[in-house]
This record gives sequence, C-alpha cells and structure tokens, in this order.
Amino acid sequence: MMPRLGEMYEIEIETISKPKAEYSTDEYFELDLPVAPAVMVGEEIVVEGSDVSDEKLESVICRHLGISEPKTDKKGLIKRFLKR
Repeated sequence: MMPRLGEMYEIEIETISKPKAEYSTDEYFELDLPVAPAVMVGEEIVVEGSDVSDEKLESVICRHLGISEPKTDKKGLIKRFLKR
C-alpha cells in the first residue's frame, strides 16, 4: 500500500522497523513518537497501534499535500458486497 501511494503522489515514504522491545524504552518515549505499529503523515499521527485503511491514508496524504481528497464510491461498495 505505502509504496503505491508514494509513487502515486510522489512523496517520500520512510519505514522504521525496530525490535518490539525498543518501542517500550524510556528513550523511545522521549522522542514523542506514536506507539508501534503506527502511520504518520508529516507530523500527523494517522493511526497508532492498529492498521489503517487505504482510503483513510490516501485522504490524509491528499490533505497534507493540499490537494482534493479522492472520492469514494459508496454505492460501488454496496454493489460489490451484494454480488457475493
């Protein structure tokens, strides 16, 4: 998801991965970063401690870049659900 959105909106994606124990140290908390797993766009914490939908992340990226957010086709979602 992230690489695709990075290419689509020409933004830099940085992934930070550490052993789980490092996220609970005093040094980590002093950085004032969110609890992992987390997604941040700029200084905004999009989600902390859980997953995020593609649609929500894309909307936050668009807001951050100052462009209009993508429109979701809610009727399309219902149609896809009913087809199952």
